[in-house]
Amino acid sequence: MLHRLHGERVVASLRTLASSTIPLVGVAIALLVGVWLAGSNNPYTPAGYVGYLTKGAVFGQSRFYGVQRGPTSPGRQWLLDVTNVSVTPYTYTETFAGDDSVLSRDNLKISFAVHTVWRVDQARVPLFMERFSTTVADGAMERSPDAIVKVAYGHFVREPLRTFARDEVQRREGLRVKDDLIPIGEAVLQRIRAYAATSPFIISSVVVGNVQYPAEVADAVARKLAATQELERKDTEIAIERKERTKREIQATGIAASMQIIRGQLTSLYVQHEAIEAQKLMVNSPNHTTVYIPVGAMGVPLTGTMDAARPTAGKASSATAPR
Repeated sequence: MLHRLHGERVVASLRTLASSTIPLVGVAIALLVGVWLAGSNNPYTPAGYVGYLTKGAVFGQSRFYGVQRGPTSPGRQWLLDVTNVSVTPYTYTETFAGDDSVLSRDNLKISFAVHTVWRVDQARVPLFMERFSTTVADGAMERSPDAIVKVAYGHFVREPLRTFARDEVQRREGLRVKDDLIPIGEAVLQRIRAYAATSPFIISSVVVGNVQYPAEVADAVARKLAATQELERKDTEIAIERKERTKREIQATGIAASMQIIRGQLTSLYVQHEAIEAQKLMVNSPNHTTVYIPVGAMGVPLTGTMDAARPTAGKASSATAPR
């Protein structure tokens, strides 16, 4: 009897304990789920980026977890975070103007610009993050997702690139720089590629342009160009005049040759024949009147009173006959 009473008391105690423990367990589970949801994350990497994944720790330091190429996400995991690194090409321009202008070999101050196309090697994103990047505030990353890449470029690529560009320009005469833009760009590209060979930076191209000389030099070049053009214009005019003179000489030679031929053909008989033919045309013309008058030996008309009944000795000739 005593044993049965004791067992009933134990069962009642267990029921009481269970009824008070179950709510506590539920609260604990809910608390654990809330903590896990708060501490877990499903970081997303968009297209054109490579995500550098790190796994945090409640105690200790974060560690590298892996990389993911966007667009993707790894799924929700505990204390997982990502830093997205753009692997698309960038075009940056370095300007050398004002106080940054460069003196050429002949001490001519030149302004110009260097345009560089580059990107981060997607296969070397871990190397980029561990050796070439710097800490960027979360707010800055939200405002400019490419801030980490821009900062790394400024620290590693920018100054060597500017140094190489200055050196290539300083090696040349001032007025030759504008003619050597392509060789200068190729030389700078070769040097910056050698410098960045072991880094995660891929330099695609370097183009030098926007060359500006001091105003007095530009004006002098413009005046020289204008004088050269004027000289070329005068040379052209002289050449035209020479051609015109040659043309006139050839024409005169042709006319002289023609006259010589004509003079050779104008014999006395030919001239007399042409005169007779002209007389025939005039006589046969309906609007033409022919008057014959006597002339002397020299062709001078004879005047005087003559008896119409007596024949007059003398010569008569047409007024239009050739003399």
